[in-house]
Formats: sequence, structure tokens, C-alpha cells
Amino acid sequence: MTSRDTLLQEQIAYYRARANEYDEWFLRQGRYDHGPTETRKWFAEVEQVERALAAFAPTGEVLELACGTGLWTQHLANYATRITAVDSSPEVLAINRRRLAERSSTIEYLEADLFSWQPTKQYDVVFFSFWLSHVPPERFAAFWDLVRQALAPDGRVFFIDSLYSETSTARDHQLEGKAATSVTRHLNDGQKFRIVKVFYQPEQLAAQLEALGWQVDVQATYTFFLYGAGQRKNNERAATLC
Repeated sequence: MTSRDTLLQEQIAYYRARANEYDEWFLRQGRYDHGPTETRKWFAEVEQVERALAAFAPTGEVLELACGTGLWTQHLANYATRITAVDSSPEVLAINRRRLAERSSTIEYLEADLFSWQPTKQYDVVFFSFWLSHVPPERFAAFWDLVRQALAPDGRVFFIDSLYSETSTARDHQLEGKAATSVTRHLNDGQKFRIVKVFYQPEQLAAQLEALGWQVDVQATYTFFLYGAGQRKNNERAATLC
């Protein structure tokens, strides 16, 4: 096993151990509370991303990669005919199931490592939030090939991720520079883990995707998030953000 494989296994262990406190990050609670001003900025930018996703309208058969606790699955369920939600953590899948219990008939859950999992069908939309930054740079192209395989010929992709911001993470976390590709993260009980973390800028990411044959409109909020929507270049219908 290579050092990168070991890092990826530690990343899986981290998100399993963090499952019951994961939402504290998104809800700006506990160690993630940087004060009322930052909290207002955070949720204003969340609303911006939510509006972009609504304008995109992820209809039809939707594949959600690294679905987590369901914070975004619940938005997808407003549009999708059916969702396939994939994650390597049984703990977060259980939380997701509880959160989406009233819509369980339209959601299929799969426990799988996304670095080895292969889709068995094609989807109208592939969606992932706060996952691309956890893909090692050397696996970037392979991951996007997975997305390509999962999409129907005119399928679309939408993703959300983090911008480099000290106030995005916990008060006891320290970012290691914009060029770093891994960080140390702590849990509430003090456990430490090393995980992959790659920060992108919209123009840089759009250029990388164009080189792989994608046409993706990547945008950013003021401080915290980037988000993108698009298709393969050879698709007739182009997806744009509103």
C-alpha cells in the first residue's frame, strides 16, 4: 500500500468517525462558530449556491457521489425522479436515511469507496458536494472519467466545494497554504486525522476540466464556496449557471 493509499484510508476513517458531528461544520456550531458576522456571511453564500442549484434543476435520474449526511440530498429530492446516493461511510448513510425518510421510496443508498466503485448505469445528472477537494491531484482525471461513465449522453454535472478560507473550517484547524494537498483535521474528542484537501480557484478548475473535454461554468461566492455546472464538450445541450 502506498502512502497515498494510506492517506485515503485515513480519510475514510475520519469521515466515519466524524459522522455525528459533521453537520456542526455546515450549521456553524461549536468549533465552527466564528461569530455572528461570519455566520451571516456563510448562510448568505449558502443561499447563493442553493439558488444556482435550483436554476440548474437536477431533474431525472440523479447520482450523488459522497452524499454525506443528506444536507444536499434533500435539495436534490425536490427535483429528481430518483436518486442513487453513494458514500463510503455507513454512519453518514444512516443519518442521510433518517433525514430523507419521507422520501425513501425514491432514493437508493450504496456504501462504496468512490476510488474503486464503478457505476452500473447512466444518469441524467451527477452531483457531488465538498468531495472534489478530497480527490488527490493524481486521481483528478480518473475521477472525472468516472463522472463521464456515469452520465447519459446528454447528462449534466453540478458540484459544490470550498474556497480557501480560514473561517470555513474549525477554530482549532490550521490550513497549510493554498498549494497544500493534505491537511490535519481534529474531531471534538481530540482525535487527529490526515486527509486530502485540494483548494481550487474557478478559472483554474474550469481550465483543468476543459483540458479533459468538459465544458463547465465554474463560479465562486465571495468567501466560502465554488460551484460549477456543465457537460462533456461534445454534448449538444450546454448547462449554464444562472
